[in-house]
Amino acid sequence: MAVHVYFEDVEVGTEMPAWSRTTGLMNWNRYAAVNDEFVPFHMDDEAGRRAKNEQGAFGMGNLRYAYLVNALRDWIGDEAEIREVGCQYRAINQKGDVLTVTGKVTEKKTVDGEHLVYLETNVVNQNGEPTCPGHAIVVLENRPGDAS
Repeated sequence: MAVHVYFEDVEVGTEMPAWSRTTGLMNWNRYAAVNDEFVPFHMDDEAGRRAKNEQGAFGMGNLRYAYLVNALRDWIGDEAEIREVGCQYRAINQKGDVLTVTGKVTEKKTVDGEHLVYLETNVVNQNGEPTCPGHAIVVLENRPGDAS
């Protein structure tokens, strides 16, 4: 369940709650079905090995992007706006990996009446290895009754 986060609730250094998923063929198949992304090396171990991944089939980069967006939404609630999300795919997501979205506030400011919060994000695997460094900008409301 999403919690409503207000601009006053965050400071530089605030960490968003860790958000984790264990991934594998079932998750990849669902994602592929929705996004028409049935690429052989994401579905078939032999195709994955032919693509130079010794362990076989491997996860989609865009699924980690979706995890970033879901983690942000769960953190800030439905009333806030996710303005921007960007990331780089730096490591392969293997079957059975536990992927955890992390994020830390790096800046907050008000511009033209909008309360912007900037975050450094990443998706790390169960070994703590970063796989998907990125950033996000969210727009948060003031706490009701706060005039700032």
